[in-house]
Amino acid sequence: MIPPPKKDKESIYDAIYDVVRCVPEGRVTSYGAVAAAIGAASGARVVGYAMNMCHGVSPKVPAHRVVNRNGLLTGKFHFSPPEQMQQLLESEGVKVENDKVVDFDKLFWDPMVEL
Repeated sequence: MIPPPKKDKESIYDAIYDVVRCVPEGRVTSYGAVAAAIGAASGARVVGYAMNMCHGVSPKVPAHRVVNRNGLLTGKFHFSPPEQMQQLLESEGVKVENDKVVDFDKLFWDPMVEL
């Protein structure tokens, strides 16, 4: 079930984290798809901010599985080192070339459909 939209920043981040935790290993989703799933259709940027802040959150949030709408690893600079995002995806069987998920359409996980 998709969590209802929440108002304060902490609650919005919690809702975002709940959705991202559902992305299966070996699949990816987009910032916009997560935003739509929590009722913030134009909130892709907020999802990006949340992914930037999730390192150290418990339970763990697989932020490496969230890419932009074209499959680009635009959030990689929030990993240390930046190559870690690609390494984590590849360890799950996701092929990445030139900072872009190969077969993005095939690997895309849409929370509006899947949840």
